[in-house]
Amino acid sequence: MNPVGRALWFIESYFARELTLDDIAGCACVSRFHLSRAFEAATGLPVMRYVRARRLSEAARRLADGAPDILAVALDAGYGSHEAFTRAFREQFGLTPEALRARGHLDRLAIVEPIKMDQTLLTHLEPPRFEDGKPFLVAGLNERYTCDTSQAIPSQWQRFGAYYGKVPAQVGGVAYGVSYNADDSGNFDYLCGVEVSDFSTLPAELSRVRIPAQRYAVFSHREHISTIQRTWNTIWNQWLPASGHVPADAPSFERYDEQFDPVSGMGGLEIWLPLKA
Repeated sequence: MNPVGRALWFIESYFARELTLDDIAGCACVSRFHLSRAFEAATGLPVMRYVRARRLSEAARRLADGAPDILAVALDAGYGSHEAFTRAFREQFGLTPEALRARGHLDRLAIVEPIKMDQTLLTHLEPPRFEDGKPFLVAGLNERYTCDTSQAIPSQWQRFGAYYGKVPAQVGGVAYGVSYNADDSGNFDYLCGVEVSDFSTLPAELSRVRIPAQRYAVFSHREHISTIQRTWNTIWNQWLPASGHVPADAPSFERYDEQFDPVSGMGGLEIWLPLKA
């Protein structure tokens, strides 16, 4: 399995924490030496420089949006003081956090975006099972993506980690990654959340989506989470055209049960693809 793909997923999922090269290499199941060489060969960036650039880039987005507390942004980016954050920020972008916040936009700033993971087709896709799913409600954090920006989804799950287990009216411990509201330009909404019994007590920052009663093809993804786009790509571009089934214009979702380990990225998940009856 591609160690760089594993490393990218781990970094995007946990860059707000204190990460070491040992942590990342451990998740990638290779040595520090192996990961350092493989990562730089694949991306053109040293591992820890990429981690630093991603932290500072996400901090820059918050500042451009007018974050009121620069120290809070610094702490969330892994810096212990305003001074250390300002030094690193100036080295990365050539201006201070205060200057960017006052400017209020990211134009001409060298933001480092998440690197896209492998999306080639699988050589083997397990046949799906078919399910008649019942309606349910999901609440969580929502973002709008394009095909080119969806590599930022792991960092969205990272942000949702602060809410997991604390969502009002949460039902059970299964997590869902729901894709919906797709348009002809390739834009779509992605909500990472949990099932809830009702929406009435949710805080304003949480979004909500109703999953209707629906017929589904259910696929197992047993590999590392970093390869999930390969599974989705194979479903849409190989299985579906050959299956004779027609996809329904309804939310599709990833289902993460208690077997999934969000630290290692292993344990597997299910992909539920809605079908027309």
